[in-house]
Amino acid sequence: MSLTYGIEGSLRVGQQAPDFTATAVVDQEFKTIKLSDYRGKYVVLFFYPLDFTFVCPTEITAFSDRYEEFKKVNTEILGVSVDSEFSHLAWIQTDRKSGGVGDLNYPLVSDIKKEISAAYNVLDPAAGVALRGLFLIDKDGIIQHATINNLAFGRSVDETLRTLLAIQYVQSHPDEVCPAGWQPGDKTMTPDPVKSKVYFASV
Repeated sequence: MSLTYGIEGSLRVGQQAPDFTATAVVDQEFKTIKLSDYRGKYVVLFFYPLDFTFVCPTEITAFSDRYEEFKKVNTEILGVSVDSEFSHLAWIQTDRKSGGVGDLNYPLVSDIKKEISAAYNVLDPAAGVALRGLFLIDKDGIIQHATINNLAFGRSVDETLRTLLAIQYVQSHPDEVCPAGWQPGDKTMTPDPVKSKVYFASV
């Protein structure tokens, strides 16, 4: 696996997502994928600690079960852990009722050298695994959103999708911003001292 570092210093929103080339399991086959191959699409890039654990399969299957909702809005999902592609494949080939994840609708990426986790600042050196980092990357490869959970609790697919749709909305409506808890169809705001009063007067 090779890794291209696209930024200097610590990673933050508004910067280019570090590119990487790695082996992934796609439809139960090993394939080489590159993050930059997804330019033109939005990407949900999420890290999880290990295969065959406890919280992880609930997140991975939740994203897979909702995959079509992301696909409809021009978005790909990539899951990453420090396991090998062989471990990923074994986990996918294990039934959900037996602690596996079953067939998935998106790739699981192997970060066995821990380079991707390190580049995205989610590697826990003491534990030797990635924290639950999640990055929303836009069509130009820019990180628009980032969250990191500790190991013991999972993330919300609903909130990930809501945030993604808000990002897409403001990028297609550059004169508007989305207030807290915004959902598609809700009122937006004009970021102007006078015009913003129209929004505040309506809520």
